Amino acid sequence: MVTRLRDVLELAERSWPTAGAEAWDSVGLVSGSPEAAITRILLAVDATQITVGEAVDTSSDLLLVHHPLLLRGVTTVAETTAKGALLATLIRARCALIAAHTNADVVETGTSAALAAALGLEGAVPIVVSSDHPSRGLGRVGLLPEPMTLGALARRVASILPATATGIRAAGAFDRVVETVALCGGAGDSLLSEPAVVSADVYITSDLRHHPASEALEETLARGSGPALIDTSHWASEWLWLDHAARELREAFPEVEVEVSELRTDPWDFAIPQ
Repeated sequence: MVTRLRDVLELAERSWPTAGAEAWDSVGLVSGSPEAAITRILLAVDATQITVGEAVDTSSDLLLVHHPLLLRGVTTVAETTAKGALLATLIRARCALIAAHTNADVVETGTSAALAAALGLEGAVPIVVSSDHPSRGLGRVGLLPEPMTLGALARRVASILPATATGIRAAGAFDRVVETVALCGGAGDSLLSEPAVVSADVYITSDLRHHPASEALEETLARGSGPALIDTSHWASEWLWLDHAARELREAFPEVEVEVSELRTDPWDFAIPQ
């Protein structure tokens, strides 16, 4: 039996329904013919020169990524542009491109759920519940198997995520004991004011900007309660999801070779401690 790209698209719609994507998002098939035969799939967080190169070098028929290549308006795909060159490379190699972004964030096996599972959180539920599906939504909040210090949790996070130049940053006393953990894979400072985050002992997310993080910490001081913060690499926090997606693809298409790229697409190469 030959697996076609349309078969993978049907699975993607079942696993990560496009209806679950944010209105501003751009998900689904980016390039490729639905009738193309699929024998090898490569998964990555980003479509970049190195992951596109890996897909081509390994004769992959499909590159499935988390972050959309064409998220914002594009007026040209000329090969003089970075995105145009990437698309041309994929098309010449007959390698299709699919993006599963916010539609893959909210599902039961999505980016935040994958991070919660890696931490062993118990009773994890969405921070913001989907209006049409109570087990889906943005972020997750749950309990650690046993309380631990913030410092120990930060080290635990560092041990389960792939290493990056910026590592793990934390705000809060190193020896503060935490148990209730709220988290959001990828950029999650928009959830800082959510009740489930405010009432948690610690909030783990990525790309925490100065002002939202500072204001959240000041609110914690004013209230006398609130979460400590752990900031991670955006790429690293979402990379864990790829294994979950790969498992779903392997179960549906046992005849297809499915691999997860281990190439780092975090943008930072090194950091200088002060």
